[in-house]
Amino acid sequence: MKHWKIEKDKSELVWLCIDKAESKVNVLSSAVLLELNEIIDSLSIDETKGMILWSGKKQSFILGADIKEISTVKTPDEAYKLAREGQQLFRKIEALPFPTVSVINGICLGGGFELAMAFKYRIALKSSQKIIGLPEVKLGLHPGFGGTVRAVRLAGVRAGMNLMLAGNPINPSKAKSLKFIDQITTEDAWRDDASRLVFSNPSKKKPPLIDLLLNLKPLRGFVKKILIKQVKQKARSDHYPAPYAMIDLWANDGASHTYGYNAEAISFGRLACSSTSRNLIRVFFLQTKLKSQGNQKKIKIKHVHVVGAGIMGGDIAAWCALKGYDVTLQDQKQEYVDSALKRAKKLFNKKIRGEDERQITHNKLQSDIEGSGVIKADLIIEAIYENIEAKQTLYKDLQSKMKSGALLATNTSSLQLEDLRTVLNEPQRFIGLHFFNPVSMLPLIEVIKCDDTDQSALDLGFSFARGIGKLPLECKSSPGFVVNRILAPYMNEAMLLADEGVALSMIDNAAVEFGMPMGPVELADSVGLDVALNVSKVLGKAYGRTISPTLEDMVNNNLLGRKSGQGYYQWKDGKVVKPNSKQINFPADVKDRLILPMLNESVACLNEKVIEDADLIDAGIIFGTGFAPFLGGPINYARKVGIDTIVKRLKELSETYGDRFQPNEGWSNFD
Repeated sequence: MKHWKIEKDKSELVWLCIDKAESKVNVLSSAVLLELNEIIDSLSIDETKGMILWSGKKQSFILGADIKEISTVKTPDEAYKLAREGQQLFRKIEALPFPTVSVINGICLGGGFELAMAFKYRIALKSSQKIIGLPEVKLGLHPGFGGTVRAVRLAGVRAGMNLMLAGNPINPSKAKSLKFIDQITTEDAWRDDASRLVFSNPSKKKPPLIDLLLNLKPLRGFVKKILIKQVKQKARSDHYPAPYAMIDLWANDGASHTYGYNAEAISFGRLACSSTSRNLIRVFFLQTKLKSQGNQKKIKIKHVHVVGAGIMGGDIAAWCALKGYDVTLQDQKQEYVDSALKRAKKLFNKKIRGEDERQITHNKLQSDIEGSGVIKADLIIEAIYENIEAKQTLYKDLQSKMKSGALLATNTSSLQLEDLRTVLNEPQRFIGLHFFNPVSMLPLIEVIKCDDTDQSALDLGFSFARGIGKLPLECKSSPGFVVNRILAPYMNEAMLLADEGVALSMIDNAAVEFGMPMGPVELADSVGLDVALNVSKVLGKAYGRTISPTLEDMVNNNLLGRKSGQGYYQWKDGKVVKPNSKQINFPADVKDRLILPMLNESVACLNEKVIEDADLIDAGIIFGTGFAPFLGGPINYARKVGIDTIVKRLKELSETYGDRFQPNEGWSNFD
């Protein structure tokens, strides 16, 4: 066997170890499953008392099915066959006449957990990490190896459906409390604990009574309505069909052993060949591409010093502390730092369960009005207001205190590095690390370089981004860099539409219907209209764009959006209040006016080599702006619609509304 190791001990226990050859992690590829099927068929029933499955990979059980294989499936029938083969194998395991135990000794996701659920018992090594889950919905799929049936039968309707619909993994303690696993063990004790389970063979606990009742046919219709209502708040069925398909499977068959598996395979086949799943799988691999940029060697960073305790600087400091770095936070006034520390406390309370661990993390974030942390910092991040003179004055002071080898980075959102670095002694070791707001939610960091930036400085930036759990995007210094440059015309067009009298909520609705997570008007209010105006001025000057006069008037009157309680919309307790406006003569071209400028600017970034890889443009805009992941990014979307179609439509808009819609010359480089 290439991917499995099998041993039989004196007590007639079979110890089955999965250790996929030539791979750092285990995935259930066709070859791995084929070998497992051979092993199960070869077991001597009379001479086996039990079987225990474990992983030979460090901190990893099974990450799931082989996504690369799924992405190559060409027809629903082919995907159906793939699912049925896995189901039949797992049912063989489930039907074995002796006790079976799966030992979850690391990350156990998707098909890996489906395999674990086919064993009679599951034990997991103690861990605070969220390592157990069924995240297929994030790839536009649902479990295909029987998971939609077994998750509900094991834990009940509420826990089983939630694990699949949310797609978020849980830690072993949570999994045990929900009855997904039977026992928590340790690295030293799991072999003995697994053996005891086999020989004691305790009866299995049933889901809670209420879940058994909710699974009855008369009540399933009622529960279905509740589940659909919950899902609708997060995903539209025409954009993301997988969660709705899961609900239908359960509502129709009630996790039936008789009908549920075949229905699951049919549904899986349809989803696997859908454009949503294809694009979401592509986005999954784009994450890997982002992480692979730069030198992969981990560069040691112990201390981070952040200057500027505003929303961005304070939240960057808090996130770095959360990820284990020692952090000092500097600003001109203690009240600014105190406000940031209060926000940090809320973040730590949300992210960290244990009180002792929370306190340790909080202690890593220190107030530093005097800036004494500069001399010991490995990385200094400047996050003050967008003013070249103020930043350069700060840089002069910082570079006189920085230790040898330390790196200075700016979080500027729009200013070019070439203009900022003129006062530095080592300008080649100055980079941009542009975070996005809110820092705790948006995964992207733009790692910005000049033509002569030292690769070692960039590598430190990449290593830092990966070290705090973010996705780095390398881009060349230019006005707005990538994300803000591409987002700006989208937001600017929304404001011009508003100036024309188009209903605000209908502008936002057009964007949301396309697939954006939030409409551009609400987004402008959320980030702050003063911030939006500043970026508009910088990029308007650089790219010759018109600025909405209404936006300027609102900022002059301190109507700044959410932060002031009133902007384009009214805000109450941090939540937007939108009027229920319906416009009879709603312009038919609103969606095109919002979205096509983003595509045009994406092509401009490629043409000017701000980024040289179209895949990275797609990745950056998806993870930096939330651009409809199910469409695969702006460039991917343009190719699917057709380059000629996009260019023709841009020309039509240009003739009607002006040169801001003029197709970029870079379109001619596309097939």
